[in-house]
Amino acid sequence: MTLQSTRGWILATPLALLLASPLLPQRYRGRFYEDEYMPPPPDANEETEYYFVRLAYQGGGYGRRGSGAWMTDSPAAERHFLQGVRRLTNIHTRSMEKYLRPLDPEIFNHPWIYAVEVGYWRLNPEEAAQMREYLLRGGFLMVDDFHGAYQWEGFFASMRRVFPDRPIVDIEPTDAVFHVLYDIDQKVQVPGIQYLRSGSTFEQDGVTPHWRGIYDDRGRLLVAINFNMDLGDAWEHADLPQYPEQWTALSYRFGINYIIYAMTH
Repeated sequence: MTLQSTRGWILATPLALLLASPLLPQRYRGRFYEDEYMPPPPDANEETEYYFVRLAYQGGGYGRRGSGAWMTDSPAAERHFLQGVRRLTNIHTRSMEKYLRPLDPEIFNHPWIYAVEVGYWRLNPEEAAQMREYLLRGGFLMVDDFHGAYQWEGFFASMRRVFPDRPIVDIEPTDAVFHVLYDIDQKVQVPGIQYLRSGSTFEQDGVTPHWRGIYDDRGRLLVAINFNMDLGDAWEHADLPQYPEQWTALSYRFGINYIIYAMTH
């Protein structure tokens, strides 16, 4: 469903109301996190206009519960972030995530897909062709949580199969994706939870954060590339007092802007 391309239609409330919400479960145990089972919300099967779709790609790497790198931070990242989308916008949003394979025809029913740890993904030619068709037919892909030169090369190898003829460029500060709801004028590196142990905002050799993208022939952003940062961790750990609130707030703004852009452009 296409939303009205106007800020007036989408009503936002202060992020502080979300981040202070008692509904967000505390999951911190001492210095480290422990995974916990998160039961489906009561309205998990509600039919809505927006679903958080996570790309269940094939690839190497690691993963929690043996699920692979694509599953990193799930379901806590989605559940927390979706509470934010529901409270900060008027988008009719499903409360539970959905996982789809690249070749699943259902991806064409969703304007926005999230892929994490894409330094480890391995799209074969058939999967790359379907992703290319999905994006050129109006889809939007957000990639997140990959760091350094080695993981960039892993991401780039598969993305070249998707778009062998389209350049990856820096997204200009004036691009609509940074202003469609929230004006995001100051870009700072959003680190993962490892920051609490290391004190470093970067991982591996990924010192400098980059907001890059791939555009179609009309100038519509197809792929938002969040490189050398970890917005998913900032969503996942939104309920942790030790994780700096300003990074969680910024990560919510980026994610919400990407969704609204995808549904209005």
